[in-house]
Amino acid sequence: MLIMVDAMGGDNAPYEIVKGCMDAINENDDFDILLIGDKSKINSILKENDFNNKRLDVFHTTEAITNEDSPVKAIKRKKDSSIVVGLEMIKDKKADVFLSAGNTGALMAGSKIILGMLEGVDRPALMSFLPTSKGLSVIVDAGANTMCKPVNLLQFGVMGSLYISEVFDVKNPKVGIVNVGAEENKGNDLVKSSYSMLKQANINFIGNIEGRQVLDGDADVIVCDGFVGNVLIKTLEGAAGYLFGSLKGIFNKNVITKLSGALVKKELKKFKKHMDYTEYGGVPLLGVNGKVIKAHGSSNAKAIKNAVIRAKSYVKSNVLEQIREDFKNMEVEDIE
Repeated sequence: MLIMVDAMGGDNAPYEIVKGCMDAINENDDFDILLIGDKSKINSILKENDFNNKRLDVFHTTEAITNEDSPVKAIKRKKDSSIVVGLEMIKDKKADVFLSAGNTGALMAGSKIILGMLEGVDRPALMSFLPTSKGLSVIVDAGANTMCKPVNLLQFGVMGSLYISEVFDVKNPKVGIVNVGAEENKGNDLVKSSYSMLKQANINFIGNIEGRQVLDGDADVIVCDGFVGNVLIKTLEGAAGYLFGSLKGIFNKNVITKLSGALVKKELKKFKKHMDYTEYGGVPLLGVNGKVIKAHGSSNAKAIKNAVIRAKSYVKSNVLEQIREDFKNMEVEDIE
């Protein structure tokens, strides 16, 4: 198995990207990694860490797409960027999966332009893992599409259901749609129309999910447009940071609170790990004709290592083939 990694994408590139890949290689023996980016910078990091494992190789590129670049323009103009080269290699079947922590818009635009969409899929969807009281749920879409039609939310629900069923072996996963109320007649036109479609689809649709319910874990797949999904995820990330920061301040207040903190330290560490996005690595871009994983833009080495493991699971799964089979007869233009 060959996993390609964009060494130049992300806030902490290239060092944290390269370090995460080294850690992934050291801890696993069933895949190789091809780092794409500036060879001199990558080799300098490898040398600094005295790393010379032959299972990790480097492909030199001269350009990098930054977060300031216009996604479509960058894909068309920066042909020797790590994102474009990586996607071209996936298209030519020179590797099994491409992982990037870089510009999300560019990765999505590049995937659509270079790889193309699976037959019957209208738009790609970015998935995100959501730690809940019952384990893990997924949000679809997490930011790829801020303007959606009902057919998009329908397809997000189907693709998310197929992913979590195949990769996490969840039987008959429960699918819910984010809304301002639990009643069927609540919400804007997009959500109400999407509700009707999801209700008729061949999935286990359980209805509306309010914001305060998303962490309950009652829905395995949480459907929304990318605007709502991205705001939801970042709000929860901020809330988690605030919560743990506040708890740290409370437990460090005096001798008694420090002793209390020591008593629950083990359980708090478990909870913090459960809520930590770096534990879950990367998420797939569903609907495109190739396997692409997006890691968080601020990923550190730990997050990249776990994203590589997530990429391995995606390669081993049959998700792409399942989506292709389910969607090939779906007529998008007939469902508005």
